[in-house]
Amino acid sequence: MTKPPHAGSADVAAARLRSIPEASVARLAVYLRMLGELAEQGAETVSSDELAAATGVNPAKLRKDLSYIGSYGIRGVGYEIAALVRQLERTLGLDHLRAVALVGVGNLGHALAGYSGFGGRGFPVTALFDVDPDLVGIHINGIVVEHVRAIPQVCAEREVTIGMIATPGPAAQGVCDLLVSSGVRCILNFAPVVLQVPHEVEVRKVDLAVELQILAFHVARKHLAGQDPATVNGHVIEHASNGSGGMLP
Repeated sequence: MTKPPHAGSADVAAARLRSIPEASVARLAVYLRMLGELAEQGAETVSSDELAAATGVNPAKLRKDLSYIGSYGIRGVGYEIAALVRQLERTLGLDHLRAVALVGVGNLGHALAGYSGFGGRGFPVTALFDVDPDLVGIHINGIVVEHVRAIPQVCAEREVTIGMIATPGPAAQGVCDLLVSSGVRCILNFAPVVLQVPHEVEVRKVDLAVELQILAFHVARKHLAGQDPATVNGHVIEHASNGSGGMLP
């Protein structure tokens, strides 16, 4: 009888990564950033309570998140920062550089292209594209802006794995299609449109206007919470009787 093939370590690792909830992945990235800051300050260990407080997360939730990557800390000591950083980088795919291409170097795109923090975190911007003749050919951070039609060739030559789209909405889908056809499988979209991509392509949308609207909601909610609970917008709220002399909640 033929034995079934034994699952390799890569299969086990892939299964473990798939089991991590999306919300936890986002928090792991925050933990990694904070750990980097602690390491720069000379810290060698950190407790779960300390890391939770620094990142604004409930300690129990933090410990649960870190358990997904097989890190449980040491009782009375906490987490060794250097080891935890290595685990997080490996889990988040940051154990080697990910070349990034940015399409659209208008106001927002130019700011993104000039931001040095991407390279420092393992995401060097290695290619820039636009269609504006006044922008094509200029250098930003030592990188020449190429015409959009050069996306397939340049992305292949520079082994781009992540694309950032900062174009006007009407141009975004065409740019996305070019990136996908060039082998790019991860896209960060700043354009105000929903992109249509094959199922194997991962898209993260960043809508700054929506984020501001969410913040406005929280401001409004806090404002209402600070008002007299018996009034809203200056109107007195009358509680209905429950028929037994008490008031309905």
